[in-house]
Amino acid sequence: MKITRLFKDKLAKVSSAVLLVAVVILLLILFVGLIYKSIPLLEEHSLLDILTNSVWAPMKGEFGFLVFILGTLWVTLLALLIAVPLCVLASIYLVEYASDRLRNMVMPLINVLAAIPPVLYGVWGVLFVIPLISQVIAPLFGITVSGYSVIAAGFVLAVMIFPIMMSIMVEVLQTIPQELRAVSLSLGATKWETIKKVILKKARPGIMAAIVLAISRAFGETIAVLMVCGNIPKIPTGIFDAGYPLPALIANNFGEMMSIPQYDAALMFAALLLFVLIFGFNLISRIILNRLEAKV
Repeated sequence: MKITRLFKDKLAKVSSAVLLVAVVILLLILFVGLIYKSIPLLEEHSLLDILTNSVWAPMKGEFGFLVFILGTLWVTLLALLIAVPLCVLASIYLVEYASDRLRNMVMPLINVLAAIPPVLYGVWGVLFVIPLISQVIAPLFGITVSGYSVIAAGFVLAVMIFPIMMSIMVEVLQTIPQELRAVSLSLGATKWETIKKVILKKARPGIMAAIVLAISRAFGETIAVLMVCGNIPKIPTGIFDAGYPLPALIANNFGEMMSIPQYDAALMFAALLLFVLIFGFNLISRIILNRLEAKV
């Protein structure tokens, strides 16, 4: 019996190690494969020129990715500006102020939102967000637009990342010991002072982790953003301008002109660029989280 248990323990250890190595190898294969497929483009154009050029004209041999990089950043940052404050405040209310009955009613609905296919969010954006921007919000600023813009994509993306971000934040806030709340209140702090200076400080690493996970999803979201962002290869100068994020570029053009080596390589480079952006962001965020956890 003891030998069987030791064998199972050894087998579980080896299996876990093998799976870990397999995941790392898979990522390396993906990374190397994207680099290999991007070589025809990198042979004809310098990396600096590709990243800083804003002209996208494949038929003329112009492959500038600055438009798509900035479009991705515009949409992602707008989504975060909308979603993060709402998620933090809503999570605080559900954990600190709402009754158990209300919390048990709301959380399953939030989880249902996470299961809705992205294309439905895109349809909602076209039918509701686009008219709202073109007919209500933009006229308030004296602007006439079609509604297909980076702010529309930001709205839709904010709603899409809201469920996963809020679910994690609620769980993080629920893990804060009740003793910390009791001690703070007993020292004369108000409810809000306790939340602001004790609970949020203790929960900061978990909240940051939720934001990081949401950003990772936001960077790679395709269909819903593609349907509402406008898809014009031009650098946005305002929130009502159309944008063209990297995932939309790949989804719109993959399969077209694949017989042209540089066009094919350009799309592979777009995938490589997206891979590097997400990986680099997660790596930097992990370092920041480790430092925050060390301080708590």
